[in-house]
Amino acid sequence: MKTKVINEVLLEFPSRSSNEGFARAAVACFAAQMDPTLNELEDMKTAVSEAVTNAIVHAYPDAIGKVTVRARICPGNVLELTVKDHGRGITDVAKAREPLFTTGGEERSGMGFTIMESFMDKLTVRSVPGRGTTVVMRKKLASRVKTGK
Repeated sequence: MKTKVINEVLLEFPSRSSNEGFARAAVACFAAQMDPTLNELEDMKTAVSEAVTNAIVHAYPDAIGKVTVRARICPGNVLELTVKDHGRGITDVAKAREPLFTTGGEERSGMGFTIMESFMDKLTVRSVPGRGTTVVMRKKLASRVKTGK
């Protein structure tokens, strides 16, 4: 079943760490039209930051590749964020989603997926070794009643 989309944006950029802040800010600007609370905005920015950083660090450890971020506003005040790469992929997604597991060396916390999951309502990770990874996150934002004053 295809998700109905009210509005969407697609970003594509090289897997340079300097682009993580761009992706984070761009998603926040796009989501602002949903009138999120400051906490919701910080949650989605953190989740995007973690997903994009994972793509930059793990998907392309020895090269610059392409990262795409799609933000969609869906019915029911739901924000859907997709971060995709075409890098080396994840051999064992279940293991990679375990807290503290990392393939990135001792400077990495291994908490990326755990953080994404804690800040979003739903997290789906699909990966094919040698072909890349797609992370889809969904969050229902609180409806804020506007008065006609």
